Amino acid sequence: MEKAIKIVSTKKLQPNQKQFLLNADFRLIEADFIQIEFQKLELNSTFDYLIFTSQNAVLSVLQNENHFILKEKNCFCVGIKTKQLLKENGFKVENSFEYAEDLVDYLLNNYSDKKFTFFSGNLRRDTIPTSFQKNNIIFEEFEVYKTILTPHKIDNPLDGILFFSPSAVQSYLKENSISNEVCFCIGKTTAAEIEKTTKKIVIANQPTVENVIIQCINYYKNPMSDKILSI
Repeated sequence: MEKAIKIVSTKKLQPNQKQFLLNADFRLIEADFIQIEFQKLELNSTFDYLIFTSQNAVLSVLQNENHFILKEKNCFCVGIKTKQLLKENGFKVENSFEYAEDLVDYLLNNYSDKKFTFFSGNLRRDTIPTSFQKNNIIFEEFEVYKTILTPHKIDNPLDGILFFSPSAVQSYLKENSISNEVCFCIGKTTAAEIEKTTKKIVIANQPTVENVIIQCINYYKNPMSDKILSI
């Protein structure tokens, strides 16, 4: 009898997402390795354009009583799901990008004379603020959520680990080590965090939970697939 592939997801999956792995006869362990805590926001006005780099920033802002005034301004965002969430809630998305680096390059080349309001989390990377300061772009930043690491001890041996953020990588490594497991990452930023520990990395073609799962299933179930690990 073929040994079942044992996978850990570092976030609890939606039922339909989980079913993909179960249908592939994988053994699945799932736990939330991070928690999100929304912050209260005092907001009366903003600059020319809004910047969101995560769904959590959008969800937090939506809890603000005055969030309707934001819908008068156009947004730039990072992530397909972030764009979708903004549009579903009546925001105008001028453009979206897979990574913050791409967003910054676009704004510097096309909107360098504008002012920006950036909604962020406590563990955000320095990409946007550093680039704006270096290029004398006027911006204001509101920290609208906190990411809290919630480590869990996972029993070995494992075959693969699903990672969806750099902070989840940090949380996982507080209680666990990585040896021969293949790490499936939602994007380059998450992969860069895990690369400090292992080179056994597969990056999703699109930065979505579903694509991470698809990459994982393809890796183990399709012997003819390209299994070159990428970073």
